Formats: sequence, C-alpha cells, structure tokens
Amino acid sequence: MRLRSVLLSVVVLAVGGAGVWYALQGPEPVRADRAPARPAVQVSVASVTRRDMPIYLSGLGTAQAEYTVGIHSQVDGKLLEVKFTEGQHVKKGDVLVKIDPRLYQAALDQANAKKAQDEAGLVAAQKDLQRFKTLALKSFETQQNVDQQQAKVDQAKASIAADDAAIETAQTQLDYTTITAPTDGRIGVRLVDPGNLVRASDQGSIATLTRTQPLAVIFTLPARTLDDVRDALARGPVEVTAFDQDNRRALGTGRLLLIDNQIDQTTATIRLKAMFANADEKLWPGEFVNARLLVETRAGALVVPSTAVQRGPDGLFTWVVGDDNVAQPRQIEVGPATGDLTIVTSGVSAGERVVTDGQYKLQKDSPVTITNAVPATGSTS
Repeated sequence: MRLRSVLLSVVVLAVGGAGVWYALQGPEPVRADRAPARPAVQVSVASVTRRDMPIYLSGLGTAQAEYTVGIHSQVDGKLLEVKFTEGQHVKKGDVLVKIDPRLYQAALDQANAKKAQDEAGLVAAQKDLQRFKTLALKSFETQQNVDQQQAKVDQAKASIAADDAAIETAQTQLDYTTITAPTDGRIGVRLVDPGNLVRASDQGSIATLTRTQPLAVIFTLPARTLDDVRDALARGPVEVTAFDQDNRRALGTGRLLLIDNQIDQTTATIRLKAMFANADEKLWPGEFVNARLLVETRAGALVVPSTAVQRGPDGLFTWVVGDDNVAQPRQIEVGPATGDLTIVTSGVSAGERVVTDGQYKLQKDSPVTITNAVPATGSTS
C-alpha cells in the first residue's frame, strides 16, 4: 500500500512536468505568436517637394586683369621723378614718371631752328624766281636759269618738309620723357628708384599697371558639358558666380563672355571666359577661384535632400516611410544635384516622406519613429 502511494506521486509529478514543458516549448505557431514586436527605429525624414531647381556647372579658374601693362621708358635718360604711390589707383593720362628731358628739348630746339633757316632760304629763292620770270618775259633771262631757280625753290620746300618731320620726331622723343598711365588701373610695386638711368632697351619695367575693373575669369569645364553650355548661351546671357578657393564665399557675379575655339584633348576640358564688373575689387588678378555657371533652371522639379539618396547593389534607392510609419526601400533615378538637394526623375512622388538620417538601422518593413519631418527645402547655393 505504501509502495502504491509512492508510485502514484511519481506519476503525478511526471505529468505536471510535461505540462509545464509543453506550455514553455509548445508548437512553432504558438511561440511565434508570443514573439516580441520589432523595435521601432528612430529616423529623420523629409518630404519630397516640387520647386524650381537651378542647375550649375563648376570649374576651377583664375582671375585675370583686363589689361596688364608694364611701365617702360621709350627713351634713354635719368629717372628724375616717380609721381605715383605703390598700390595707387590711377586714371588714364595721369603722370607716372618723369625722365630728364634736357637733351630732347635741345634736339627739338635745333630742329625748329633748322626749319626757320630753311624757311628764310625759301623766301629768298621765291623772290629770285619771281625776278627771273619777269626778266625772261622781256628776253633778258634764259628759260634755263628760270628752271634752275624753280628747282632751288622746290628744294627749299622739301627741306622744310624734312624739318617738320625732324621736329615731330624730336617732339615725340621729348614727350616720351613724361610717362602717363595708358589706362585706368592700379599700380603695383615700384621696381626702379629715382636717380637711376633707364633705357628704352631695358627688359624690366619701372612698375606694372593692371586694370581690375572689369576683370575676367578663365576657367575650365569637362568637354562633355560643351553642348549644355552652348545651349545655355543660345537662350541668352549665362550667369557665372566666382567663389573663393574654399568654395564658401561669393566674390562676384558676372556673365559668360565666350567659349574657347578648341577642346584641350590632353585634359578633355574646354576653356571659358567670364567678365565681372568687380566694382568692389573682391576679385584680384592671379587669384584662383571656383567658377559656377548657371546652365538652366528646371521648373517644378521633384527634389529630395541628397542624404536621402542611397546606393545599393541594384543602383540608387531611398527609404520611403508610409502612412503606417513603416520604411520600405524604393529604387529611384536621379538628375543633377545642387547644394544639398538632388533632383529625382522617377521612383517617388511629391508629398512622400523619405529618410534622411538613420538609414543604416533599417530593414524592409521596419517600423520607424520619426524624430523630425521637414520638406526638402535645403540650400541650393
């Protein structure tokens, strides 16, 4: 009897243990129903919007003065005075340099005296000619003497013409002793001090004058963009903005002047030239700049933040968050990017929400928690 009670207790305990095991390790469908829900992923999103989108092409360029003139002496002599201050802004015709004029003034005076002498000789020859002609009419003088006297008058006139040329030459040489600014511009560093002898054959200049208003920027673009630039020029003036080397600060806005007449086959690039008014002189000759050319403005383009565009094994895609706050990957095709915005040509519609931050945690059908929701109105500068 006692043994039967012990066996009965063992059977009850075994049945109870089996029930507990079944409850914990039941069939697969039961366990799946009790699996914990997938945790929501925190993401940032932005709305797909339509807006007018400017399309730019950017290239590295150099600022160049419209005119760069070396101030040279055209005569030999001592440098007497320097009338400019280094870095000064001068106007066309302003006196810059004076060279000792005494030798050239003496040459001019000598030429003027020679002309006066020849003019006096001409007057005497003309009077003799008149007398010879009168006597010839009365048969007191031969025609041969009249002709010879006429030749003397013609020679005197030729001498006076030569004197005029000598006077003009001497006057020009004298004028060269005063050097004036050939154009408006800014004077650079003085390279020759007063008291030194300067010559017309000197290779070095006394100073350099540069005209910085207006100013040109020469820059390059890939040759494949040539048709786009030509189409833009055909539509009208093309705007070009120059930025500093860090591409942060705008230095000026100008207009595209021309496209070079040939492609550089070594680099597969094309050179372009833009002109800037440069009224504030923010652009400086020789400065490296980033030139940004406005090719066109696309009206009503679909745009998303560039951070929403991802690259996968099948190409570009973006994560789209539906009304149920579940993220789905979506294949997209994109156009040009400007600033932090990218044009999307297919794959999304206006008003849809795309993930801009937190994508690395997402999987297909992942529930999300939105930390912010803003339209795609980022900067296009």
